[in-house]
Amino acid sequence: MNLVLETIFQRRAIRAFEPAEIPENFRRQILNAARSAPSSFNLQPYRFYWMESPTAKEAASKLCLGQMAAATASALIVAVADIGSWHSTTQGQLQWMREAGLSPHKVAEYENKAKAVKWIFIQGWFGILGLLKWLILRLLNLWKPFGMPAVSRPGLFKWATKNTSLACENLMIAAEALGLSTCPMEGFDPRRLSRLLGLSPRYHEIVMVIAIGKKSPAHLDQPQWRRPFEATVTVL
Repeated sequence: MNLVLETIFQRRAIRAFEPAEIPENFRRQILNAARSAPSSFNLQPYRFYWMESPTAKEAASKLCLGQMAAATASALIVAVADIGSWHSTTQGQLQWMREAGLSPHKVAEYENKAKAVKWIFIQGWFGILGLLKWLILRLLNLWKPFGMPAVSRPGLFKWATKNTSLACENLMIAAEALGLSTCPMEGFDPRRLSRLLGLSPRYHEIVMVIAIGKKSPAHLDQPQWRRPFEATVTVL
């Protein structure tokens, strides 16, 4: 079997880890794999907080509701959807395009795209502009089929969460490929964990916490069941 597919199929959510330090080059490879995930408009609307110091890890694990995976992991990775990073991201890509010597036409093309993106994110007072944009697009959609962009704050968080989840899967597959194990967790106190990390509820939302480390011999893999192929897949 292809090695990438083998890595995907052997990955499991591990609930118990043994003490082991994760080398810095492993950490960098794993996080770079997450950063390489596809994202809408290449906006990469996420942040990752790698918590491995005893103080940080203990504080975060207490907010993961007593889960053994959190308490025994070598590190905890908090994956955060970030809808406030769009401006710095578009400016960063523009600067890279100019320094990389891309054609003026390509740079101008992206500048126009960045201006369009700006109007998607601006919400106005009390979200009134976001609601107005949604109503206009909804009316236009009655006459013409097109994708409905996320223009409200809840819609933007939903969009950013999808992008963050793609990056999280890359992260977990990379860890598996390097001989480490992971456990994605949704059981945590989002309000207190956000406060611990200094996040703003206006721009940030925690998507999941991923425990990472070396699988403990005490962990016993259980037989894996998945819904039948035909119950999950429709080929038209």
